[in-house]
Amino acid sequence: MQSAPALQEHAARFDEPVRSLLRMKGRNPVWSVTPDETVYHAIEMMSERQIGCLVVLIGGQLAGIVSERDYARKVILKGRSSQETRVRDIMTTPALFVTPEKTVADAMRIMTNRRVRHLPVLEGDKVVGMLSIGDLVNWVIDSQQRTIKHLNNYIAGNYPA
Repeated sequence: MQSAPALQEHAARFDEPVRSLLRMKGRNPVWSVTPDETVYHAIEMMSERQIGCLVVLIGGQLAGIVSERDYARKVILKGRSSQETRVRDIMTTPALFVTPEKTVADAMRIMTNRRVRHLPVLEGDKVVGMLSIGDLVNWVIDSQQRTIKHLNNYIAGNYPA
């Protein structure tokens, strides 16, 4: 039977790179709009794809993000028209982001401290992924379930399993 410290490798891996979380999510497209598109078009895209945020690109470069929260606060509550308002008028800029080398803990800290629900992942100048608060919650749940499984196996004398 292995010692309890050997179980540490199965604990929640918040020190793992964001790249690992993106791999776990699988290859999901990162949806985008330009600053000149209407907010209506952006919200329509989010609704069709069941997502809460789009990256805003200018010439393939990250210019900002636009989210359902931006829409609620900067269009609905201000009595503006989504068909007349442009994305550039409500997008969050500069966009916070992480790189694939940053840790899951880094991403969690940014989201918590800055009260954001989405973080683009940039590799160089290219957007290679998008993290949502739901992705991080799923990462934590998965990590906890793995830890529980390994602890149960350890207690039962079946470690490693």
